[in-house]
Amino acid sequence: MIQSMTGFGKSLTQLPSKKITVEIKSLNSKNLDVNARIPSQYREKELQLRNLISRKLTRGKVDFTLFVEITGEESTAAVNKPVVKKYMEQLKDIVSADETELLKMAVRMPDAVSTTREEIDESEFQAIEDAVKNALEEINQFRTDEGQALENDLKLRVGNIETLLTEVIKIDPERVEAVRERLRRGIADIKEHVDENRFEQELVYYIEKFDITEEKVRLENHLNYFKDSLSSEDSNGRKLGFISQEMGREINTIGSKSNYAPMQQVVVQMKDELEKIKEQLLNVL
Repeated sequence: MIQSMTGFGKSLTQLPSKKITVEIKSLNSKNLDVNARIPSQYREKELQLRNLISRKLTRGKVDFTLFVEITGEESTAAVNKPVVKKYMEQLKDIVSADETELLKMAVRMPDAVSTTREEIDESEFQAIEDAVKNALEEINQFRTDEGQALENDLKLRVGNIETLLTEVIKIDPERVEAVRERLRRGIADIKEHVDENRFEQELVYYIEKFDITEEKVRLENHLNYFKDSLSSEDSNGRKLGFISQEMGREINTIGSKSNYAPMQQVVVQMKDELEKIKEQLLNVL
């Protein structure tokens, strides 16, 4: 079963004094590209979290966000009293204001509030890891659900191409006869007598150049291979992309060889269906 590269996962964890929120969003990309937004106090654990994400999400442009909200009395910020007093003394020489206004200005100055860095508690980080795992499970389920919708659409498009290929096969004898008749009319128009046997030999040679038997067989094989790969256990968008390219080559060759308007019209419809397949495959994992 295929998976989409588009997905979203979110997990909330409540600790005694903190609320942890993890959000993971992914879009299509050729490779895995993780953009992490993490509070500064958890930066030392960023590589560990990235590795956890890369083991679960093999491809896609991934935005990973970790929010940590203090909900209790815990705080690492403190007013730097000596610095604030010094600022107030200096401000008195510059502006005329009461103590309250001077304090408001002083606390906005650099180093007025100091933040002490605390070591990450292992139990807290374990809770963060668990939250990330839960979000990854959610995003993978999202990708699977989206993949099912993609698979249904791809099966529809491949089925349409198969139907159109059947129409091409049906039209082919009519096309050969139309080419034969067009050549006979051309000879008749120039009012030249030709050797009938030589004409038939040249006609066979000419028609052989426009024979599409091999292309029809190869396209049918590619369509079957595409369906088999679509139903395999692994999601492989790259492989399906390669097969669709081969399908395109055969369809283009049939179009260039057809030399017959009704068949060319069918080929245009096949190309339209194939383009829709290629667009969908851009989002397949």
